[in-house]
Amino acid sequence: MPARPQEPRPARRRLFASLGPGSRRNLLDTLRDEKVGGVLLLVATVLALLWANSPWADTYQVLRETAVGPTALHLDLTVAQWATDGLLAIFFFVVGLELKREIVVGELRKPSTAIVPAVAAVGGMLVPALVYVAVNVLGDGALEGWAVPTATDIAFVVAILAVAGKHLPLALRAFLLTLAVVDDLLAIIIIAVFYTDQLALGWLGAALLGIAAFGAAVRRRGWIGSPVVLLPLTIATWAFMHASGVHATIAGVLLALTVPAIGRTPAEPSLAEQFEHRWRPLSASIAVPVFALCAAGVALSPAAISGALVDPVAQGVALGLVIGKPIGILAATWLVARFTRASLAPSVGWSDITAVGLVAGIGFTVSLLIGELAFGEGAAHTEHLTVAILCGSATAAVIGGIALAVRDRHHVRRDLLVAEPADPGTPTG
Repeated sequence: MPARPQEPRPARRRLFASLGPGSRRNLLDTLRDEKVGGVLLLVATVLALLWANSPWADTYQVLRETAVGPTALHLDLTVAQWATDGLLAIFFFVVGLELKREIVVGELRKPSTAIVPAVAAVGGMLVPALVYVAVNVLGDGALEGWAVPTATDIAFVVAILAVAGKHLPLALRAFLLTLAVVDDLLAIIIIAVFYTDQLALGWLGAALLGIAAFGAAVRRRGWIGSPVVLLPLTIATWAFMHASGVHATIAGVLLALTVPAIGRTPAEPSLAEQFEHRWRPLSASIAVPVFALCAAGVALSPAAISGALVDPVAQGVALGLVIGKPIGILAATWLVARFTRASLAPSVGWSDITAVGLVAGIGFTVSLLIGELAFGEGAAHTEHLTVAILCGSATAAVIGGIALAVRDRHHVRRDLLVAEPADPGTPTG
């Protein structure tokens, strides 16, 4: 009896596949533009710390608390509030543009590819939150800050990646950046859902109408789609969202998601790409560094440091960033590889995933924002929380940067061995 022919086995998917043209362009744009922004962010953080711990510390607090803006419109906000609600809206607008491009023409367009960084991002947020909750339940702390250690700061991650990971496989670099973008998306959802106390439906409706009007105008040619119309719509929508009780940064994301991510012709860049190129320098070089300057100035007195060491809130944040993040990302990626037909690409090892998880523990910008929303300015835990975010993010940056540099050298040596085969006349024994 003739043998029954075997059916061909379905090909195993790779967790990290080759990048399409859209994803490659997105990746290179991000690496090129945000490296300087990461350096400026670090400089602003150091400057804030030096200023807040100098003899002129009072002037720092006076600057933060100075009110600016029209009182009649209820926009007489302090400089610190303008940095948090206003400048960070620009940052989240750029994040929204990145999300739109990734969803339409990038890695998030393909479910088989997007599922891996998406699941890794969920794991990288769930485990730090659980670590925080466990520490604060055992230590009788405050559970409001559970979301603080869930964030990843894409600006710092890009800066470290550009310095320490120049020779890492492109697919791994794309995985880290896509994970950070998905992480930002989840952080935006957390802010919108869990940190909105009082909701004014009338103002929220006005904000949604503004977003719809912006989305219709941005697709039109001529003066309707020009900055003369779009900029006032943007400002009005931001003001309506601020008045609604929803954090105003959400307006930046929703406006960005209405921008078309496909060009009118194959040769023409999309509006999302044009807007991103136009607004990224303002976001990376001004908005985020100024926010860091206003938010990172904590007095590192012995009392503040010793208080943070025994405060369950600070302990949960630091442990969540440094330990929870890498464990969550590594475990989630392993589960995908274990229970699906996906596998690691030949150029990527589990040591690479571990290094990615370590550097993803840099929470900084969004962690500071969520901490402020969770506890408010001047709360008992605020100072300790800021110390924990700074120390945890710095630890993750150092350990993750070293791990990426070690893996970078490994890939350089491997590529050299592949490029330079042994001399046939050289004995191998």
